[in-house]
Amino acid sequence: MPPEMSSPPPGASQAEAPPRSPLPPSCDVLVVGAGPSGSACAQWLARAGVDVVLIDQHDFPRDKVCGDGLIPDSHAALQRLGVYAEVAAVAQRVSHVACIGPRGGRVDVPGSLSVLPRRQLDDILCRAAVNAGARRFTPVRFEAPLRDGGRVVGARVRQGGDAVHDIRSTWLVLATGAVPKALLAAGMCERQQPTGVALRGYVKNDAMAGRITAMEIVWHQRLRPGYGWIFPCRDGVFNIGVGLAHSHRKLRDGRRVMQDVNLREVFAAFCDAYAPARELMAGGTLQGELKGAPLRCSLEGARYSEPGLLVTGEAAGSTYAFTGEGIGKAMETGLLAAEALVAGRRQQSGDAAVQSAYDASLRALKPRFDLYERANRVNEHPWLADLLIWRARRNPAIVRRMSGVLDETRNPGSLVTLRGLTKLFLPVR
Repeated sequence: MPPEMSSPPPGASQAEAPPRSPLPPSCDVLVVGAGPSGSACAQWLARAGVDVVLIDQHDFPRDKVCGDGLIPDSHAALQRLGVYAEVAAVAQRVSHVACIGPRGGRVDVPGSLSVLPRRQLDDILCRAAVNAGARRFTPVRFEAPLRDGGRVVGARVRQGGDAVHDIRSTWLVLATGAVPKALLAAGMCERQQPTGVALRGYVKNDAMAGRITAMEIVWHQRLRPGYGWIFPCRDGVFNIGVGLAHSHRKLRDGRRVMQDVNLREVFAAFCDAYAPARELMAGGTLQGELKGAPLRCSLEGARYSEPGLLVTGEAAGSTYAFTGEGIGKAMETGLLAAEALVAGRRQQSGDAAVQSAYDASLRALKPRFDLYERANRVNEHPWLADLLIWRARRNPAIVRRMSGVLDETRNPGSLVTLRGLTKLFLPVR
């Protein structure tokens, strides 16, 4: 499924593409992919005085299929990168996530939340990297890594439709997202199939602007093993979509095949089963087309590093399985890659030390991703959402526990284990 929309949502800024400049022959670090992970990595490196070249296959601003939701980990990363105020000035502030069960029960979970289309968010992050000193070149497509004696020493790239160029670099960072083409070319891909898939569109419906004010997530039997969402943007525009976790089932021979699910049919079922979605689509105007994209989750599916090369962001699986949220962790993993490279540069460490530091930092995050994998059973068994919402509406302490999952102070998996379900029927303080 193509990850780009054919046209931007209304109100999206139009900016002239930067003039095409000759690609440099070399740099300290070449970052491939100028999304949240790549831009965060490039900015942090440039701040430290590293000569960074940042390339992307698209000119900016460009659109990206996503739910556009920014939760607390996203806000924390944006603050570290110094762009939180700029993002907050154009994002739609949201005070709650609305969890809605198959029987219509609803509980509002408070949190530090906002919604901003990726076209705007990614442009802000990319410009911040350039302002910090990174050299950006677009559109430039990654073809393959350059190797010398078993070590990656740069990349072969193609600028626009021109001939290929070789850029030599001390380190190459792949922040190329969920599409595995770059991982395959670099020999870093361990699983070509995605973890999940999603379909979303933008709808303008001014009449619904005052009615849908939370980030609504909906579970229903007809959406199994996934969920639907409606997130409010600014100016009467809404991001509406459906996500399918564990979209590929594993066969006995180890191969993975797509489940027999049509996302457009799931989207239609969402609109039929959930009245606000039906009203939003019936009375609104679809901006562009419904577009799909793969998801790579749970820090699985790729090797993290080899000499001269680091893999970060969704290419490394930085999206949470349960919620499909990946923006915050993409930035976080990009920063971890930059920190490992900066520390190695200052300490004049070899490849092994940089790789070890980076791999260890991702392994330290892995248990949290595993908890979200465990919580993913709610998508497979929506009745769990009904049970949780029913109890939460009767016990504010459970709502606080759910809020803790949002800000990463509580274990999401504990809500749906046997022990966690038992606790739902016990007094909670």
